[in-house]
Amino acid sequence: MNSKMNQPTGAQVIARALKNLGVTVIFGIVGIPIVEIAEEAINLGIRFIAFRNEQACSYAASVYGYITGTPGVCLVVGGPGVLHAMAGIGNASVNAFPLLVLAGSAETTLVTKGGFQEMDAISLLTPHTKLSVRPVSVDHTENAIYDAYRTCWYGRPGTTFVDLPADLIQGKATNISPSAGLQLVHAPPKPAGDPSVIFKVAQLLRSARAPLVVVGKGSAYARAEEPIRKLINSARLPFLPTPMGKGVVPDSHPLNTSSARSVALKNADVVLLLGARLNWILHFGEAPRWSPDVKIIQVDVHAEEIGRNSGSGELGIVGDIELVVDQLHRALGDWHYQPPSNSPTSYPALLSASATKNENKSQEKALQVTASGKFLTFQRAFHLIKTTLNSLSPPENGDIVYVSEGANTMDISRSAFPLQHPRQRLDAGTYATMGVGLGYIIAAHAAYNLPQPDGTLEAPSPKKIVALEGDSAFGFSAMEVETLARHQIPALIFVMNNSGVYHGDAKTEEDWRILQQETLSNETRVDEPTRSSTSDKKGLRSTSLLYETRYDRLASVCGGQGFFVRNEEELEKATRAGFAEKERFTIVNVIIEPGIGQTIEFGWQAAKKDKQGSKL
Repeated sequence: MNSKMNQPTGAQVIARALKNLGVTVIFGIVGIPIVEIAEEAINLGIRFIAFRNEQACSYAASVYGYITGTPGVCLVVGGPGVLHAMAGIGNASVNAFPLLVLAGSAETTLVTKGGFQEMDAISLLTPHTKLSVRPVSVDHTENAIYDAYRTCWYGRPGTTFVDLPADLIQGKATNISPSAGLQLVHAPPKPAGDPSVIFKVAQLLRSARAPLVVVGKGSAYARAEEPIRKLINSARLPFLPTPMGKGVVPDSHPLNTSSARSVALKNADVVLLLGARLNWILHFGEAPRWSPDVKIIQVDVHAEEIGRNSGSGELGIVGDIELVVDQLHRALGDWHYQPPSNSPTSYPALLSASATKNENKSQEKALQVTASGKFLTFQRAFHLIKTTLNSLSPPENGDIVYVSEGANTMDISRSAFPLQHPRQRLDAGTYATMGVGLGYIIAAHAAYNLPQPDGTLEAPSPKKIVALEGDSAFGFSAMEVETLARHQIPALIFVMNNSGVYHGDAKTEEDWRILQQETLSNETRVDEPTRSSTSDKKGLRSTSLLYETRYDRLASVCGGQGFFVRNEEELEKATRAGFAEKERFTIVNVIIEPGIGQTIEFGWQAAKKDKQGSKL
């Protein structure tokens, strides 16, 4: 047996465990004592992407798990590092992304004595993770990492956590040899649906007057696009993608009901829910947004999700979406949906009329040329960006991944940028998390442009990462542009700048200065009601940001290129230049119209009036 002197350190054991698991990239921020782990991982050929804030690196690691279908790995220091990383831990858990978090901690001999960055992370994170564990020794560390990696991936994906005390990282193994190591964790087993329930669901679909398939991001994660496309095409079922379910079936498909979303939900009588949850995004499956008599068939790998809210426990199917959809396809055989009539009130007619109305309205806004001296609108700016990018890279090629965050920016861009391929739209997700943008950019670049565990790229060709950022959302993680520069990630970032959260509060710098001065002069009264016009306001509102902040200059001082855009010609020119850049990131600071006086709400939660006229 080798002497203890020749045995690996804890840091070496940890790095080797990650290497043996097939990990090729770690997202993190180093400090004492975890810097030793990062350096050992780099020595083994694992890429370490160092961030400026643990929130951003934990967001990156979480969405990397979604894109690749294998766990993302995040490495941070203990104490405050763990607290910051809780943002990504929560994001991964709620969105069902597989994430393994490793964190340093105080020496075991100093626990309760006030050691450096001492914190009981196990107690803190146990309620928020699938597994939180602290290995008892260096010899047990590899197994702990193996179990945590498998647990975050198997079943309903989520977060697991391994606490690594400093004395364990710096200590020596005693009973394992330097060549020891566990094998790769194989992809999770795929359960098929109960055949009797499959038969019952197929019969229900056959009898449906107004069927609807809702395609969630769980379908994209499961890589179920091929069987879902076959089912939609053969059974001729209308479908509705959720924001990150876009592209599983091409948005250009004639059965896509996105433009008639409200009508599709309200009138559907049988709904097949594939990898989506009946949460706030889908209005809990409840009236008045849904028919009170709708039958909702949930397909989910997580048994506890079946029957939740308005879902049917009797009709729910626990299983892998790819296998279940294939089972349904075979059970339906040659059957396809045929509307009961061609009357103006038939389901397809209602969908068509609503889609035409909404698409015409959107097209009118998109095609409205910006007059000289006037602000660009979201719709016009996105139309110009889309048409320019489409001319440089046709959508069917799938060479662009879109990242989007910010209330209006995210909501409007969802319909403005149709997708033909899955896993190419990343947004705030179930948690509506602001601040994910820069981390998601970096994760998407790593997933689509760097080798994966099997030695291939996630995509057959490298992809351009294009981010559509609200000015408020961008501020959450803006300093990560230095990370982009350091790792030569040529992302194209559009900051939609209306000088405020949601809508902005001033149309000119003079207006903004007046509001600021009133605040500084203490002229704002606590009992002053919020007014809709700038001239009536007293001081800066809670939604105000500095007028026309020069985010583009942040690019120039951090190794990128920046553009300050006020008109259509400048926007097209900047888009072309940013897309062509191969090494530097680009920030396009797009000044858009402030929406003074508009209601603050998400478009996909747009309130309706009840019979008494109150907001629902």
